Amino acid sequence: MTRTMLKQIGIIAATGLVASAVTAGVVIGIGSGGGGDRQATSPTANSARSTSDSTGETSLNTACLSAADIYERTRPAVVEITSTAQASRFGPPAESAGSGIVIDQDGTILTNNHVVAGGGDLEVTFQDGTTAAAEVVGTDPGDDLAVIRADVSGQKLTVATLGDSDSVRPGDPALAIGNPFRLEGTVTEGIVSATGRTFSSGNGTRPIRNMIQTDAPVNPGNSGGPLLDCQGKVIGINTALDNPTGQDVNVGIAFAVSINTAKRFLPEMLAGETVSHPWLGIAGEDLTPALAKQLDLSAQSGAYVTVVSSDSPAERAGLQGAFASETEANGSSSLPSGGDVIVAADGQDVSGIDELASYLDSEKKAGDSTELTVLRDGKTITLEATLAEWPG
Repeated sequence: MTRTMLKQIGIIAATGLVASAVTAGVVIGIGSGGGGDRQATSPTANSARSTSDSTGETSLNTACLSAADIYERTRPAVVEITSTAQASRFGPPAESAGSGIVIDQDGTILTNNHVVAGGGDLEVTFQDGTTAAAEVVGTDPGDDLAVIRADVSGQKLTVATLGDSDSVRPGDPALAIGNPFRLEGTVTEGIVSATGRTFSSGNGTRPIRNMIQTDAPVNPGNSGGPLLDCQGKVIGINTALDNPTGQDVNVGIAFAVSINTAKRFLPEMLAGETVSHPWLGIAGEDLTPALAKQLDLSAQSGAYVTVVSSDSPAERAGLQGAFASETEANGSSSLPSGGDVIVAADGQDVSGIDELASYLDSEKKAGDSTELTVLRDGKTITLEATLAEWPG
Protein backbone atom coordinates (compact mmCIF):
# COMPACT_ATOMS: atom_id res chain seq x y z
CA MET A 1 0.00 0.00 0.00
CA THR A 2 1.39 3.41 -0.90
CA ARG A 3 1.66 6.27 1.58
CA THR A 4 -0.93 8.07 -0.51
CA MET A 5 -3.60 5.56 0.41
CA LEU A 6 -2.80 5.56 4.12
CA LYS A 7 -4.24 9.03 4.64
CA GLN A 8 -7.56 9.19 2.94
CA ILE A 9 -10.92 10.85 3.44
CA GLY A 10 -13.09 8.38 1.62
CA ILE A 11 -12.34 6.72 -1.68
CA ILE A 12 -14.61 3.71 -2.08
CA ALA A 13 -16.96 1.93 0.31
CA ALA A 14 -16.45 1.50 4.03
CA THR A 15 -16.01 -2.01 5.40
CA GLY A 16 -14.90 -3.33 8.80
CA LEU A 17 -11.45 -3.00 10.37
CA VAL A 18 -10.48 -6.66 10.08
CA ALA A 19 -7.39 -7.64 8.08
CA SER A 20 -5.38 -5.28 5.94
CA ALA A 21 -1.95 -3.94 5.15
CA VAL A 22 -0.40 -0.86 6.67
CA THR A 23 3.06 0.54 6.20
CA ALA A 24 4.73 -1.65 8.82
CA GLY A 25 2.59 -4.75 8.60
CA VAL A 26 -0.97 -5.95 8.91
CA VAL A 27 -3.66 -4.53 11.16
CA ILE A 28 -6.06 -7.28 12.19
CA GLY A 29 -9.25 -7.19 14.19
CA ILE A 30 -8.74 -8.93 17.52
CA GLY A 31 -12.11 -10.57 17.69
CA SER A 32 -11.00 -13.57 15.69
CA GLY A 33 -7.34 -13.42 14.52
CA GLY A 34 -4.29 -14.56 16.56
CA GLY A 35 -1.16 -13.61 18.42
CA GLY A 36 1.13 -14.39 21.36
CA ASP A 37 2.15 -12.89 24.69
CA ARG A 38 4.99 -10.63 25.80
CA GLN A 39 6.17 -9.00 29.01
CA ALA A 40 5.09 -5.43 29.67
CA THR A 41 5.78 -2.92 32.40
CA SER A 42 3.51 -2.74 35.41
CA PRO A 43 1.94 0.46 36.73
CA THR A 44 3.38 1.40 40.09
CA ALA A 45 0.93 1.08 42.94
CA ASN A 46 0.12 4.31 44.75
CA SER A 47 2.27 6.38 42.42
CA ALA A 48 1.01 9.80 41.34
CA ARG A 49 1.29 11.60 38.02
CA SER A 50 1.90 15.33 37.82
CA THR A 51 0.16 17.48 35.25
CA SER A 52 0.11 21.17 34.48
CA ASP A 53 -3.12 23.15 34.55
CA SER A 54 -3.97 26.14 32.37
CA THR A 55 -1.94 28.42 34.62
CA GLY A 56 1.15 26.28 34.27
CA GLU A 57 1.01 25.19 37.91
CA THR A 58 1.72 21.52 38.60
CA SER A 59 -0.86 19.40 40.39
CA LEU A 60 -1.06 15.73 41.33
CA ASN A 61 -3.67 13.40 39.94
CA THR A 62 -5.34 10.77 42.08
CA ALA A 63 -2.88 8.02 43.00
CA CYS A 64 -2.59 5.01 40.74
CA LEU A 65 -3.97 1.67 41.86
CA SER A 66 -2.21 -1.65 41.66
CA ALA A 67 -3.02 -3.90 38.72
CA ALA A 68 -4.64 -6.33 41.14
CA ASP A 69 -6.93 -3.64 42.56
CA ILE A 70 -7.89 -2.45 39.08
CA TYR A 71 -8.68 -6.00 38.05
CA GLU A 72 -10.76 -6.64 41.16
CA ARG A 73 -12.83 -3.49 40.59
CA THR A 74 -13.23 -3.69 36.82
CA ARG A 75 -13.30 -7.39 35.95
CA PRO A 76 -17.03 -7.81 36.82
CA ALA A 77 -17.86 -5.11 34.22
CA VAL A 78 -16.11 -7.02 31.41
CA VAL A 79 -18.16 -9.64 29.60
CA GLU A 80 -17.62 -12.24 26.91
CA ILE A 81 -19.78 -11.84 23.81
CA THR A 82 -20.46 -14.91 21.71
CA SER A 83 -22.02 -14.65 18.26
CA THR A 84 -23.46 -17.82 16.76
CA ALA A 85 -24.45 -17.75 13.11
CA GLN A 86 -27.17 -20.04 11.82
CA ALA A 87 -25.98 -23.46 10.68
CA SER A 88 -25.61 -24.09 6.97
CA ARG A 89 -26.64 -27.34 5.35
CA PHE A 90 -22.97 -28.32 5.17
CA GLY A 91 -21.78 -27.85 8.74
CA PRO A 92 -22.38 -26.77 12.34
CA PRO A 93 -23.16 -23.17 13.36
CA ALA A 94 -20.22 -20.77 13.12
CA GLU A 95 -19.25 -19.20 16.44
CA SER A 96 -17.03 -16.25 17.22
CA ALA A 97 -16.27 -14.45 20.46
CA GLY A 98 -15.11 -11.09 21.73
CA SER A 99 -15.37 -8.87 24.77
CA GLY A 100 -17.52 -6.00 25.96
CA ILE A 101 -17.91 -3.42 28.72
CA VAL A 102 -21.02 -2.95 30.87
CA ILE A 103 -21.88 0.76 30.90
CA ASP A 104 -25.18 0.84 32.80
CA GLN A 105 -27.44 -1.19 35.10
CA ASP A 106 -29.83 -1.94 32.23
CA GLY A 107 -27.37 -4.36 30.67
CA THR A 108 -26.08 -1.96 28.03
CA ILE A 109 -22.69 -3.07 26.74
CA LEU A 110 -20.14 -1.21 24.62
CA THR A 111 -18.06 -3.30 22.22
CA ASN A 112 -16.57 -3.37 18.71
CA ASN A 113 -18.84 -3.48 15.71
CA HIS A 114 -16.84 -6.32 14.19
CA VAL A 115 -17.62 -8.46 17.26
CA VAL A 116 -21.38 -8.34 16.59
CA ALA A 117 -21.61 -7.58 12.87
CA GLY A 118 -21.97 -11.17 11.67
CA GLY A 119 -25.73 -11.25 12.14
CA GLY A 120 -25.67 -14.24 14.52
CA ASP A 121 -27.46 -14.76 17.82
CA LEU A 122 -25.67 -12.93 20.63
CA GLU A 123 -25.03 -14.30 24.12
CA VAL A 124 -23.28 -12.46 26.93
CA THR A 125 -21.41 -14.26 29.71
CA PHE A 126 -20.75 -12.37 32.96
CA GLN A 127 -17.94 -12.96 35.44
CA ASP A 128 -20.08 -15.20 37.66
CA GLY A 129 -20.91 -17.46 34.72
CA THR A 130 -24.41 -16.08 34.22
CA THR A 131 -25.43 -15.90 30.57
CA ALA A 132 -28.01 -13.72 28.85
CA ALA A 133 -29.27 -13.22 25.33
CA ALA A 134 -28.47 -9.83 23.82
CA GLU A 135 -29.50 -7.70 20.87
CA VAL A 136 -27.74 -4.96 18.95
CA VAL A 137 -29.03 -1.50 19.91
CA GLY A 138 -26.98 0.78 17.66
CA THR A 139 -23.72 0.80 15.74
CA ASP A 140 -20.98 3.07 14.48
CA PRO A 141 -19.31 0.96 11.76
CA GLY A 142 -17.00 3.80 10.77
CA ASP A 143 -15.39 3.77 14.23
CA ASP A 144 -15.87 -0.01 14.70
CA LEU A 145 -18.16 0.53 17.69
CA ALA A 146 -21.46 -1.03 18.72
CA VAL A 147 -23.84 -1.01 21.66
CA ILE A 148 -25.77 -4.14 22.60
CA ARG A 149 -28.22 -4.80 25.43
CA ALA A 150 -28.40 -8.01 27.44
CA ASP A 151 -31.58 -9.30 29.07
CA VAL A 152 -30.54 -8.92 32.71
CA SER A 153 -33.77 -8.09 34.51
CA GLY A 154 -33.29 -8.51 38.24
CA GLN A 155 -29.50 -8.72 38.11
CA LYS A 156 -27.24 -6.18 39.81
CA LEU A 157 -24.38 -5.34 37.48
CA THR A 158 -20.97 -3.78 37.94
CA VAL A 159 -20.64 -0.77 35.64
CA ALA A 160 -17.31 0.35 34.24
CA THR A 161 -16.11 3.92 34.78
CA LEU A 162 -15.44 5.77 31.54
CA GLY A 163 -12.38 8.00 31.61
CA ASP A 164 -11.06 10.86 29.49
CA SER A 165 -8.84 9.70 26.64
CA ASP A 166 -7.81 13.28 25.84
CA SER A 167 -5.80 13.32 29.08
CA VAL A 168 -3.84 10.18 28.18
CA ARG A 169 -0.11 10.61 27.51
CA PRO A 170 2.46 8.28 25.93
CA GLY A 171 4.22 6.44 28.74
CA ASP A 172 1.15 6.22 30.97
CA PRO A 173 0.42 2.75 32.39
CA ALA A 174 -2.28 0.77 30.59
CA LEU A 175 -4.11 -2.49 31.30
CA ALA A 176 -6.31 -4.60 29.06
CA ILE A 177 -8.99 -6.98 30.30
CA GLY A 178 -10.77 -9.38 27.97
CA ASN A 179 -11.23 -12.92 26.80
CA PRO A 180 -8.35 -13.78 24.44
CA PHE A 181 -8.67 -17.26 22.93
CA ARG A 182 -11.75 -17.77 25.15
CA LEU A 183 -9.58 -17.42 28.28
CA GLU A 184 -12.14 -15.50 30.31
CA GLY A 185 -11.08 -12.50 32.37
CA THR A 186 -7.46 -12.24 31.24
CA VAL A 187 -5.60 -9.09 32.30
CA THR A 188 -2.42 -7.84 30.61
CA GLU A 189 -0.24 -4.81 31.34
CA GLY A 190 1.76 -2.29 29.37
CA ILE A 191 1.95 1.39 28.63
CA VAL A 192 0.34 3.85 26.27
CA SER A 193 2.80 3.80 23.39
CA ALA A 194 1.27 6.68 21.41
CA THR A 195 -1.92 8.67 21.00
CA GLY A 196 -3.66 10.21 18.03
CA ARG A 197 -3.01 7.27 15.70
CA THR A 198 -4.98 7.06 12.44
CA PHE A 199 -5.53 3.71 10.77
CA SER A 200 -7.61 2.35 7.93
CA SER A 201 -7.94 -1.20 6.70
CA GLY A 202 -7.79 0.17 3.16
CA ASN A 203 -10.21 -0.70 0.37
CA GLY A 204 -12.05 2.55 0.97
CA THR A 205 -12.64 1.91 4.66
CA ARG A 206 -13.07 5.05 6.72
CA PRO A 207 -9.92 5.74 8.74
CA ILE A 208 -10.42 5.53 12.50
CA ARG A 209 -8.75 8.55 14.06
CA ASN A 210 -7.38 9.39 17.51
CA MET A 211 -6.69 5.75 18.33
CA ILE A 212 -4.52 4.83 21.30
CA GLN A 213 -1.50 2.62 20.66
CA THR A 214 -0.42 0.29 23.47
CA ASP A 215 2.04 -2.52 24.09
CA ALA A 216 -0.34 -4.19 26.57
CA PRO A 217 -0.69 -7.64 24.94
CA VAL A 218 -4.05 -8.15 23.25
CA ASN A 219 -5.09 -11.12 21.18
CA PRO A 220 -8.13 -12.58 19.40
CA GLY A 221 -11.04 -12.31 21.81
CA ASN A 222 -9.85 -9.01 23.34
CA SER A 223 -11.86 -7.04 20.77
CA GLY A 224 -14.42 -4.82 22.46
CA GLY A 225 -12.79 -5.07 25.88
CA PRO A 226 -11.44 -2.12 27.84
CA LEU A 227 -8.05 -0.46 27.79
CA LEU A 228 -7.72 1.02 31.28
CA ASP A 229 -5.65 3.75 32.88
CA CYS A 230 -3.89 3.34 36.22
CA GLN A 231 -7.05 4.33 38.09
CA GLY A 232 -9.14 1.65 36.38
CA LYS A 233 -11.01 4.05 34.11
CA VAL A 234 -11.76 3.00 30.54
CA ILE A 235 -9.67 5.04 28.10
CA GLY A 236 -10.19 2.91 24.99
CA ILE A 237 -11.89 -0.04 23.33
CA ASN A 238 -9.31 -2.64 22.24
CA THR A 239 -9.80 -3.10 18.51
CA ALA A 240 -6.81 -4.16 16.41
CA LEU A 241 -3.18 -5.20 16.48
CA ASP A 242 -0.29 -4.68 14.12
CA ASN A 243 0.92 -7.93 12.61
CA PRO A 244 4.01 -7.48 10.41
CA THR A 245 4.80 -11.19 10.21
CA GLY A 246 1.48 -12.23 8.74
CA GLN A 247 1.47 -15.15 11.17
CA ASP A 248 -0.99 -13.79 13.75
CA VAL A 249 1.60 -13.14 16.44
CA ASN A 250 1.47 -10.31 18.92
CA VAL A 251 4.44 -7.96 18.54
CA GLY A 252 3.45 -5.43 21.19
CA ILE A 253 1.63 -2.95 18.94
CA ALA A 254 -2.12 -2.81 19.48
CA PHE A 255 -4.73 -0.14 18.94
CA ALA A 256 -7.82 0.96 20.85
CA VAL A 257 -10.61 3.29 19.78
CA SER A 258 -10.46 6.19 22.22
CA ILE A 259 -13.24 6.31 24.79
CA ASN A 260 -13.94 9.96 23.94
CA THR A 261 -14.75 8.86 20.38
CA ALA A 262 -17.16 6.30 21.82
CA LYS A 263 -18.73 8.82 24.23
CA ARG A 264 -19.29 11.27 21.41
CA PHE A 265 -21.43 8.82 19.44
CA LEU A 266 -23.02 6.92 22.35
CA PRO A 267 -26.24 8.99 22.32
CA GLU A 268 -26.92 8.08 18.70
CA MET A 269 -26.11 4.40 19.24
CA LEU A 270 -28.26 4.27 22.40
CA ALA A 271 -31.10 5.78 20.37
CA GLY A 272 -30.92 2.78 18.05
CA GLU A 273 -29.23 4.58 15.19
CA THR A 274 -26.44 3.59 12.83
CA VAL A 275 -23.94 6.43 13.06
CA SER A 276 -22.95 7.96 9.73
CA HIS A 277 -19.93 10.14 9.00
CA PRO A 278 -19.41 12.91 6.46
CA TRP A 279 -17.58 12.00 3.25
CA LEU A 280 -15.63 14.39 1.03
CA GLY A 281 -14.04 11.81 -1.25
CA ILE A 282 -10.33 12.56 -1.53
CA ALA A 283 -7.01 10.98 -0.70
CA GLY A 284 -4.07 13.19 0.04
CA GLU A 285 -0.74 13.97 1.64
CA ASP A 286 0.30 16.44 4.31
CA LEU A 287 2.06 19.27 2.53
CA THR A 288 5.44 19.84 4.14
CA PRO A 289 8.09 22.39 3.17
CA ALA A 290 10.12 19.57 1.59
CA LEU A 291 7.14 18.35 -0.46
CA ALA A 292 6.26 21.94 -1.42
CA LYS A 293 9.81 22.42 -2.73
CA GLN A 294 9.64 19.12 -4.63
CA LEU A 295 6.34 20.07 -6.27
CA ASP A 296 7.25 23.75 -6.71
CA LEU A 297 4.32 24.98 -4.61
CA SER A 298 4.14 28.34 -2.88
CA ALA A 299 2.17 27.02 0.12
CA GLN A 300 4.20 25.41 2.90
CA SER A 301 1.37 23.50 4.56
CA GLY A 302 -2.06 22.15 3.74
CA ALA A 303 -3.69 19.01 2.34
CA TYR A 304 -2.24 18.05 -1.03
CA VAL A 305 -4.96 16.26 -3.00
CA THR A 306 -3.69 13.13 -4.70
CA VAL A 307 -6.93 11.39 -5.73
CA VAL A 308 -10.51 12.59 -6.14
CA SER A 309 -13.06 9.80 -5.98
CA SER A 310 -15.47 9.44 -8.86
CA ASP A 311 -18.97 10.82 -8.22
CA SER A 312 -17.93 12.20 -4.84
CA PRO A 313 -18.67 15.56 -3.21
CA ALA A 314 -15.08 16.53 -3.98
CA GLU A 315 -15.50 15.78 -7.68
CA ARG A 316 -18.79 17.68 -7.83
CA ALA A 317 -17.13 20.64 -6.12
CA GLY A 318 -14.40 20.68 -8.77
CA LEU A 319 -11.39 19.54 -6.72
CA GLN A 320 -8.47 18.19 -8.75
CA GLY A 321 -6.10 15.40 -7.73
CA ALA A 322 -2.53 14.73 -8.78
CA PHE A 323 -3.55 11.29 -10.08
CA ALA A 324 -6.44 10.53 -12.42
CA SER A 325 -7.52 7.51 -10.36
CA GLU A 326 -6.79 5.38 -7.32
CA THR A 327 -5.39 2.68 -9.61
CA GLU A 328 -2.90 5.13 -11.10
CA ALA A 329 -1.90 6.33 -7.62
CA ASN A 330 -1.32 2.79 -6.34
CA GLY A 331 0.82 1.99 -9.36
CA SER A 332 3.04 5.05 -9.04
CA SER A 333 6.34 5.22 -7.19
CA SER A 334 6.45 9.02 -7.15
CA LEU A 335 4.11 11.89 -6.40
CA PRO A 336 3.41 14.17 -9.38
CA SER A 337 2.48 17.82 -9.35
CA GLY A 338 -0.92 19.08 -10.46
CA GLY A 339 -3.02 18.38 -7.38
CA ASP A 340 -4.97 21.04 -5.50
CA VAL A 341 -3.75 22.15 -2.08
CA ILE A 342 -6.54 22.69 0.47
CA VAL A 343 -5.25 25.32 2.87
CA ALA A 344 -8.46 26.12 4.79
CA ALA A 345 -11.97 24.86 5.44
CA ASP A 346 -14.68 27.34 6.37
CA GLY A 347 -11.99 29.90 7.03
CA GLN A 348 -9.99 27.67 9.37
CA ASP A 349 -6.43 26.89 8.32
CA VAL A 350 -5.62 23.20 7.86
CA SER A 351 -2.03 22.00 8.07
CA GLY A 352 -2.59 18.58 6.51
CA ILE A 353 -4.96 15.85 5.44
CA ASP A 354 -5.58 14.53 8.96
CA GLU A 355 -6.42 17.97 10.32
CA LEU A 356 -8.88 18.51 7.47
CA ALA A 357 -10.50 15.13 8.06
CA SER A 358 -10.72 15.71 11.82
CA TYR A 359 -12.37 19.07 11.28
CA LEU A 360 -14.98 17.69 8.90
CA ASP A 361 -15.71 14.69 11.12
CA SER A 362 -16.08 16.73 14.29
CA GLU A 363 -17.93 19.76 12.91
CA LYS A 364 -19.93 18.50 9.93
CA LYS A 365 -22.60 15.97 9.04
CA ALA A 366 -23.72 14.49 5.75
CA GLY A 367 -25.64 17.15 3.85
CA ASP A 368 -23.63 20.04 5.32
CA SER A 369 -21.60 22.22 3.02
CA THR A 370 -18.02 23.31 3.55
CA GLU A 371 -16.12 26.14 1.90
CA LEU A 372 -12.64 25.03 0.86
CA THR A 373 -9.84 27.48 0.22
CA VAL A 374 -7.68 25.93 -2.48
CA LEU A 375 -4.31 26.77 -4.02
CA ARG A 376 -4.24 25.85 -7.72
CA ASP A 377 -1.61 26.87 -10.27
CA GLY A 378 -0.33 29.55 -7.93
CA LYS A 379 -3.75 31.13 -7.44
CA THR A 380 -6.14 30.94 -4.51
CA ILE A 381 -9.70 29.88 -5.31
CA THR A 382 -12.75 28.98 -3.23
CA LEU A 383 -14.80 25.82 -3.79
CA GLU A 384 -17.93 24.69 -1.99
CA ALA A 385 -18.57 20.98 -1.33
CA THR A 386 -21.75 19.42 -0.01
CA LEU A 387 -20.71 16.43 2.06
CA ALA A 388 -22.30 13.00 1.67
CA GLU A 389 -22.46 9.95 3.94
CA TRP A 390 -19.56 7.57 3.89
CA PRO A 391 -20.46 4.96 1.27
CA GLY A 392 -21.00 1.56 2.80
